Amino acid sequence: MSRQGNAAQIGKPVRSGAFHRALISVTWHLHSLIRMPAFSDAGGAPAPGSLGDLFLFRLPCAIRAVVGMATRIADEGFGITHREWELIAALRQIGEATPSAFAEHLQWDRVRTSRGLGSLSQKGLVERRRDAEDGRGVHVRLSPQGQQLFDDLFPRIARLDAELVAGIDDAQAGIFLQCLSRIELRAAELNAKGAVPESASRSAGGTRRRWPRYRA
Repeated sequence: MSRQGNAAQIGKPVRSGAFHRALISVTWHLHSLIRMPAFSDAGGAPAPGSLGDLFLFRLPCAIRAVVGMATRIADEGFGITHREWELIAALRQIGEATPSAFAEHLQWDRVRTSRGLGSLSQKGLVERRRDAEDGRGVHVRLSPQGQQLFDDLFPRIARLDAELVAGIDDAQAGIFLQCLSRIELRAAELNAKGAVPESASRSAGGTRRRWPRYRA
């Protein structure tokens, strides 16, 4: 996988975006997963012995470190948030979509997607088009200003991406991306079979409703 190929992935959804590919600090831990012929409930990696062994801890830590730099570029340099940049990059990739299809593409909920699109619309970076066949249907796409912002911002993000993966050869990068894909598929399997039975409801109190169980 070439460095140019890596940079070209930035416009893809979060699961394969350049920000997440830059999580090279966990490559050594993920390497063992690629040898697994199939997923099993028992798992193929050694049991975690400390917080630093947990994927659920290491991945967010790496993401925060990487996204923090990209956020500063987008925010201070271009006046948009990191979330807005994700929306712009995704729209640049798919071209045009209904808000609901766009939310599915991003794997975001519709409310979050709608708010992001609304913010970009107010900034003149996204435009809406009525469906010619269904007057109630709406399609969203980048405005000319949004296209220009992407063209200006993407090279900055691509340079950061190249610096982050410097020293990682193509074979290691390929293994890392394959491992991320396998983790993603495994997460989908676990969700589908209800591996976590709890259902958080913020409208019903969420953590505030459950916290008293640990009070003295």
